[in-house]
Amino acid sequence: MTDSPASARTRLATSDIARVAVFAAVIAVLGLPGGFALFGAVPITAQTLGVMLAGAILGPWLGAVSMALFLALVAIGLPLLSGGRGGIGVFVGPSAGYLIGFLVGAFVIGLIVHAGRRRPTLWRTFTGIVVGGILVVYAFGIPLQALITRLPLGETALMSLVFLPGDLLKAVVATAITTTLVRAYPRAFHRTWATTPAR
Repeated sequence: MTDSPASARTRLATSDIARVAVFAAVIAVLGLPGGFALFGAVPITAQTLGVMLAGAILGPWLGAVSMALFLALVAIGLPLLSGGRGGIGVFVGPSAGYLIGFLVGAFVIGLIVHAGRRRPTLWRTFTGIVVGGILVVYAFGIPLQALITRLPLGETALMSLVFLPGDLLKAVVATAITTTLVRAYPRAFHRTWATTPAR
């Protein structure tokens, strides 16, 4: 007995929702160890690793939705950010731009990693993760941090270089995890990168 098209669509939608929820949970778990700030009010955390993985594994749309779910849970007060932070106040604090960057960065990562709906390669995966997970996040985070802390943009950007070595290491780890999963479970990525069959 075969499933009807409607039941197949429902099953796929349910699967997508589950994957989105899993990655929102992964980002929350990566915040449990906490973080520390070296120069300023924005902490160094492991949560950007979750952003990188969400975009690279889920693709642009589901990756962004997982970030939106995570940020919505933070906004309603759940203490999911490093150090047990949560609530609407974090979106007007020094980290606000980085949080926005999480959502946009995951989308950009997915666009690059799964460009042309093709199977991800090592270098495209690494490039996408660096561009979306580092450059895009910084592009949103640094200007808003400078605005909120009332520090010069150049000084804020210079201080933010402290994040770079750790973020590059996370990019390498995220690339290794993604490419390993693609090789081990290619069918799990099929809906993300395979060409849509002709009707």
